[in-house]
Amino acid sequence: MKSITKSVITTIILGVLTVSVSFAQEIIQDVEDTSKKKMDSTQTSSRKKVDGVAAVVGDYVVLDSDIDKEYIQLQARGVSIKDITRCQLFGKLLEDKLYSHHAIQDSITVNELEIRSNIEQQMSAFLEEKGSMQELLDYYNKDSEQSLREEMFEINKNGKLASEMQRKIVEDVEVTPEEVRNYFNSIPKEERPDFGTELKVAQIVVIPEISQEARQAVIDKLKEYKADVIENGASFTTKAVFYSDDTAAKKKGGMYTLNRKRPQMVKEFRDVAFSLIEGEISEPFESDFGYHIILLEKIRGQEYDVRHILLRPEISEASILAAKAEITKVREQVLAGDMTFADAAREFSDEKETKFEGGQLINPYTQDSSMELTKMDPELYGQIQDLKDNEISLVLQDQDRINPIKFKILTVTDRINEHEANFSRDYLKIKALALQEKQYNEIQKWQEEKIFDTYVKISADYKNCEFESNWLKTEKE
Repeated sequence: MKSITKSVITTIILGVLTVSVSFAQEIIQDVEDTSKKKMDSTQTSSRKKVDGVAAVVGDYVVLDSDIDKEYIQLQARGVSIKDITRCQLFGKLLEDKLYSHHAIQDSITVNELEIRSNIEQQMSAFLEEKGSMQELLDYYNKDSEQSLREEMFEINKNGKLASEMQRKIVEDVEVTPEEVRNYFNSIPKEERPDFGTELKVAQIVVIPEISQEARQAVIDKLKEYKADVIENGASFTTKAVFYSDDTAAKKKGGMYTLNRKRPQMVKEFRDVAFSLIEGEISEPFESDFGYHIILLEKIRGQEYDVRHILLRPEISEASILAAKAEITKVREQVLAGDMTFADAAREFSDEKETKFEGGQLINPYTQDSSMELTKMDPELYGQIQDLKDNEISLVLQDQDRINPIKFKILTVTDRINEHEANFSRDYLKIKALALQEKQYNEIQKWQEEKIFDTYVKISADYKNCEFESNWLKTEKE
């Protein structure tokens, strides 16, 4: 099953390494140590060479130190570098520069505010691990926080450009049913993949009701915030930091950047944001997350810089108890045989995504109802691991990003034990593998064409590397 193995492994490597693309702005001429020995492609500590240019790809430069930085980045993320050679990292850097170069040629843009926001999150995570800024600077061999932030910005920016270019290359790639069948039939029977144990899970969810009084209270509070900003010159940003229930954005003063061409927030949020003029604050409006007001700060072409304050109405203790009592009664009716689990879900469940399918959960990765046990969400696995087929769980209290509290019962509707791939039963998984291979082949084809269309210069020190792609532009036999 070489075709599957190659594409899957390559995809994993791409996913692991793309995040840590390094960047260099100026060409530094090679200055070699006259006593240097032949490069060992698996080691970094034994190299004796002043930093120099390892390669030029289009408008980008790869320095020797960039490869060393890749090892540091991988180790920082807990990735074992034991079996990753220097030549492999170098080849991946060449690919990333090729993607980034052509992303700019194709006028692909990235959101710099979003990148800087990601950097803040990364810095917070790094500081939690390393303890102090100085320890962090020492680890990355930087002399100031500013220089570290600048390098992180370029790493993130070019990583985003590379990933957007890859996405563009494969965005129109699809597979037909006939291609899926041909792909499956091309796999020798003894090499067909095995799929792990799979479960089909259904659930009924009851969400506590919010009173009209609680809704009106947050509407009035948002109107109060708006009036204070307009009439008294209060800071919208400060109010977002102190009062917003949007924990992801409150640290940034409620800031989001929206793009008309790339839907990001829920429809209600986008509709209001795009209807405002610069400096205007919206009236309170409702979404699934609660109630909002939006301040439109700046319009930059298709991009809108907005700040918002989100308030969630309080849920009363009486409403919580009523929801728990309702789902307990539903469970008793199903156990008594008064109705099926599926019928009860259709009648009583408050979860729109599943109720009309009899409560059946959908695998977000395959859009199928089957979920591999080893890939199941750990929390969900913990809730159903002891259930026998068609057994109903006890009433469980849960929460999600929209509902701070909800109650649910679950059941396992089907179980498929570990088995060899079957075309009919596993069609969606086989289709995903076929699509993955076709996308991989499309990227390889694009790389081959662009390498010959792009200025590429490889340092003599790296010409002995065995590259997956034809970076040395040798003629094909």
